[in-house]
Amino acid sequence: MPRPEFGVLVADDEPAARRGVRQLLAVFPEFAVVGECRDGAEVLRALDAVKPHVVFLDIQMPGVDGFEVIRRRTPERMPAVVFLTAYDQFAIKAFEAEALDYLVKPVSEARFAATMRRLLRRLRAPEAREREPRIVVTTSRGAAVLPLSEIEWIEAADNYVRLWSNGRSYLLRDSMLALERRMRAHGFARAHRRALVRLDSVRALTWTEVGASIAVLQSGVKIRVSRRRRAAFARALRAPAG
Repeated sequence: MPRPEFGVLVADDEPAARRGVRQLLAVFPEFAVVGECRDGAEVLRALDAVKPHVVFLDIQMPGVDGFEVIRRRTPERMPAVVFLTAYDQFAIKAFEAEALDYLVKPVSEARFAATMRRLLRRLRAPEAREREPRIVVTTSRGAAVLPLSEIEWIEAADNYVRLWSNGRSYLLRDSMLALERRMRAHGFARAHRRALVRLDSVRALTWTEVGASIAVLQSGVKIRVSRRRRAAFARALRAPAG
């Protein structure tokens, strides 16, 4: 079995919750729990004592809560933070505190695994530690924080837009026009009136027998590129990244 690369601090006032994180972490040999805390004051001491790479941080703890931990420590001096809470109403505040993710209890194995993949990418590429642009969306289980680099494409859905990420879709109350203005600087381009595509997710640009242009994405999804946007879309694909 490989030696763990990264230390994890688990902070929650409920022993059952701490035990649950340990059980979920057991299938990820890259990580090892180096400490457990029951409140924010213990977390602040442990951050200096054990110097974890990651902290799974409950929000509502006795005395010093999770947000106060970050405020006192400052985001720049925190390890990667994953909030783990029973409440969904703090998602936006967690996003503003530069948390890597926000998990609502009880956490499914699949959702936890997605967080661990994101952690590995962050920790193995420290030069990319600056905050990656993200979007917070509400879900039936609370909230999800989606890095823009994991959103493959976006489609219009009445008064909403539907964001596709890792084979799942999420609804966001926003307009395509407003979203296009925000996303253009992050490598997205309009394929047709109702679709935005992340350009580095395009693996091929093909044409049908009747001359229609199709963008084939990494997931295999095929997005039509309208005739009026075809030239601009192709230029955007050829443009150097960054």
